[in-house]
Amino acid sequence: METELEAALAGIITQGMEVVAKSEKLETKLIRAGAEKGEIVIMTRRGYGSLGIGKGLSTKINANIGTSPMAVNPMEEVEKAKVAETYGAHTISDLSTGGDIDAIRRSVFAATSLPITTVPIYQIVAKRHSFHKISHRDLISMIEKHVEEGVSSIVIHAGFTLKMLEKLKKKRRVMGMVSRGGSFTAAWMIEHQAENPFLERFDEILKILRKRDVVLSLGNSMRSGCIHDLRDEPQLFEIKMNFELAKKANAQGVQVIIEGMGGHVNAGEIWKYVKYHKKMIENRPLFVAGPLPIDVAVGYDHIAACVGASIAAGAGADYLCHITPSEHLSLPTLDDIKEGVIAFRIAAHIGDSMKYGLSNRDLELAKRRRKLDWEGQFRYALYPERAMALHPQKNGTCIMCGRYCAIKTMNKYFG
Repeated sequence: METELEAALAGIITQGMEVVAKSEKLETKLIRAGAEKGEIVIMTRRGYGSLGIGKGLSTKINANIGTSPMAVNPMEEVEKAKVAETYGAHTISDLSTGGDIDAIRRSVFAATSLPITTVPIYQIVAKRHSFHKISHRDLISMIEKHVEEGVSSIVIHAGFTLKMLEKLKKKRRVMGMVSRGGSFTAAWMIEHQAENPFLERFDEILKILRKRDVVLSLGNSMRSGCIHDLRDEPQLFEIKMNFELAKKANAQGVQVIIEGMGGHVNAGEIWKYVKYHKKMIENRPLFVAGPLPIDVAVGYDHIAACVGASIAAGAGADYLCHITPSEHLSLPTLDDIKEGVIAFRIAAHIGDSMKYGLSNRDLELAKRRRKLDWEGQFRYALYPERAMALHPQKNGTCIMCGRYCAIKTMNKYFG
């Protein structure tokens, strides 16, 4: 099987490239050229369709779902996947660590048409209940299992070494390491006193992914867990290491997304950090979780993260991982998933207006607002149902101003 990257390098236009070009309203040759450089990834859900992520394309949104050891309700996770798709997520990550994880993943597959991402180490840790009992073979077998079942992307945390862990230990970070996948990988390394297993078996992993053209997402283990943890040596090391791994993967025909600059970042640094990341990874697709620009919005972290994500997307981030109101507090509910996706769809739209210029959709809505054309406004709103629910009257005005509406008043004079 020829991957999208290999086809692009050979000058071939694939069906996936055509689908992405049509969706993005761009020329197919531009999609192929971006894929050839590794700047665009074509993520495909077998039997459903293809999604483009990367330079020059609209900002995409990922929604995280999944059980925990303390909360196992498989059908609720299926409903979360449906809600995420309904409200505009482009991809779903199943991060389940409790219950029958295989069955949950199959149910999620059946419930949605979106590309699915997994973090295989989550399942093997949940299965073994001990980092010491996990072998290289266990990790490889789990990756093979997820790939064969049809995931579109997997995440591994390969961008750090034992030596870097020692340096991290000596750092005076407030929060230390907050990446779950990164912490699992680090714990395995410490328990075994062995090098990063994903580094050790990287070539084998690439062969598995290439077979099904599964996108490799290189995880962000060293991100900041609070805004007072500033960019440091471990973060810079991971960026450079992930870039080297991305080049190696691309050389083997494997498409790559690089996770970076997520977590918690001072608002004044987000723009600069994203620009630095994009330069360091030579414009490969950048995936950003959040970032949260303050730490005190607990319970409303989706709103704070929407601000951070808007700045990040505007600076060049290609792919946003949504944050929900329950971040740092509990497993998200159905409503939390909905609110998180809505917040990040807004963030993506703001980011795209910064990257590519103002949207015609905003202009068309504004024209109808000038005319007090409520039905017209609803047609162009991101979420028409919500807008209609908040406007109970359809008499040419709203109850906020009534007959004292500024637009209505000035239309008499300006026409």
